[in-house]
Amino acid sequence: MTDEIKSTGAEEVRWDLSRLYSGVSDPQLDLDLAELIQRMRTFNVAHKGRLSDNLGVAILDVSRIEMLASKIMVYLSLVSTTDVTNAATKAKLADVQRILNDAVGEFMEFFHIELVAIDDAALESLYVSDPMVMRHKSWIKQARLRKPHLLTEEVESALTKRSAFGDSAWSEFFDEIETDLRVDVRGDKKTLTEALHVLKVSKDANERAEVLAAINNSFAGTFAKYSAQTLHVITGLGAVDLKERKYEDPMQSQNLSNQTPASVVMALHKAVKDVAAPLAQRYYRLKARHLNLPILGWGDRLAPMPFSDTTLIPFGEAKKLVLEAYGSFSPTLQGLVARFFDENRIDAPADSGRKQSGAYCSSSVLPNNVTESFVLLNYLGSSEDVMTLAHELGHGVHGFLAGDAQGVLMHDAPIAFCETASIFGEMTTFNFLKKKLLLSGDKQSLLALLMTKIDEVINTVVRQISFSNFERRIHGADATYENWSTPQKLSAEQLDEIWLQVTREFYGEEGDVFTYANVSHLWSYIPHFHRPFYVYGYAFGELLTQSIYTQREAMGESFEPLYLDMLRSGGTRNVVELLAPFGLDPNHEEFWVRGIECGLGKMIDEAEALSRELGLI
Repeated sequence: MTDEIKSTGAEEVRWDLSRLYSGVSDPQLDLDLAELIQRMRTFNVAHKGRLSDNLGVAILDVSRIEMLASKIMVYLSLVSTTDVTNAATKAKLADVQRILNDAVGEFMEFFHIELVAIDDAALESLYVSDPMVMRHKSWIKQARLRKPHLLTEEVESALTKRSAFGDSAWSEFFDEIETDLRVDVRGDKKTLTEALHVLKVSKDANERAEVLAAINNSFAGTFAKYSAQTLHVITGLGAVDLKERKYEDPMQSQNLSNQTPASVVMALHKAVKDVAAPLAQRYYRLKARHLNLPILGWGDRLAPMPFSDTTLIPFGEAKKLVLEAYGSFSPTLQGLVARFFDENRIDAPADSGRKQSGAYCSSSVLPNNVTESFVLLNYLGSSEDVMTLAHELGHGVHGFLAGDAQGVLMHDAPIAFCETASIFGEMTTFNFLKKKLLLSGDKQSLLALLMTKIDEVINTVVRQISFSNFERRIHGADATYENWSTPQKLSAEQLDEIWLQVTREFYGEEGDVFTYANVSHLWSYIPHFHRPFYVYGYAFGELLTQSIYTQREAMGESFEPLYLDMLRSGGTRNVVELLAPFGLDPNHEEFWVRGIECGLGKMIDEAEALSRELGLI
């Protein structure tokens, strides 16, 4: 079997959260919570029923409330993800969430209801007369899109107070169960993170198949049943929400949040199915030839090439690479990336049995308009881990730029846009490494790098849209994705079958490119399904970024300031406004096809040509 996980230097890389609180029992946390509740109570007295008269002051007060609430909740959330088994932290987080939900439901729920009810003419006058209102015009316009879907204040208040005991509670417990999960590989009990790591680094096809079987088997039984019930709760609540709020379909709410018309989202799905999926299958046939396999098993998707260097990459080397890569494009971004290392804003180790799996970046605007950003990793030293570092730091620099420019209410970019900065960071790092290998003349390492990047792009585009189709099916879409019905309670076995159906849609029928042994239960560990229709944002961001990236050379020196300005815009622009400075329009399927062809398609062409040049196929 593959060697045990070795030290990478990431073990000592821990974030410092003392700039927020000294610990969960810090008295200041409880003092801040008490002050926050009082501010909400005061806000209610000052502004309820009078919002159209003093909207600017109310927005300022809401901003201060949001910043203090963010300080408390961000800290507790960060702490909880580094030790999901800590009972004291979990209890504190649950208690604070309950208290805040009660207070928001009691004192704050009127705000958005009255905001969308303000007469259009009165609002136009406020834009002219009140600078605070004018500054938040895009935020107000976005909030008012929800007007047809808001319920009465009494109902919204009740829903907010109960929200901590709904789908989020199931999802939170899911994270804990997944952390406790152990994958039995020849008697060796691996965490899920460790087992998945083997699939990325092992050059032994038999070992990969054995580990995939062990992973799939670990999900069978109780875990799959719990995951199925979690999805039932989430789809059921979504169906009630759709009916009561009069959404057109289950995706409309997320599309509104993404400031993206449904037609654009459907064009994305169609382009990936029609153009990216066949490209992916073509690439996997190339990969099978390199691996000397007649057909790929699912565990071979991310396998390294036989000629790849799978030596563990120390965290210090990853840091140096990413800093240099960002610096090769933008000194401004390099300086922001350096802050994460210099100010201990990264928590890097993979902690067996305690830490949340995966990676994320959390950015927020806290009291006194201070932007904070932190990155969580599970760094084990693979080349993919280096790209994950570059990816999350892209989110981080986006957070700093947008937070400083837009403030607490407008800094968050929609899911579909927020992936742009992270994927741009990956592309910048990839192209930096590619340029170094071109200069060195090491074409074999260049091919290994290129194929690893193609693996990642297919994961981001094709796999995520297959995830989105799985979501659409379990939320009530038929097999054509054209008709919706009320979602039904699905057993783990029924979910297995839907999972295999959507997988075949994108990766081919059994035996075409892949065998699908030990694939059936893999839906059960995807936490993004607990945030309905979140996943298409990854493909959206990847193709958006590929299209923007192609403009870099043509635009020359004007590109960097335009790109930084785009990041600073946060959530103040919709997708059309975001891309206009780059001469791009996402309203048509051709835009997405172009993003696929100029990114994934071009890379596959290069990989095939290089493979022939080296005589490897």
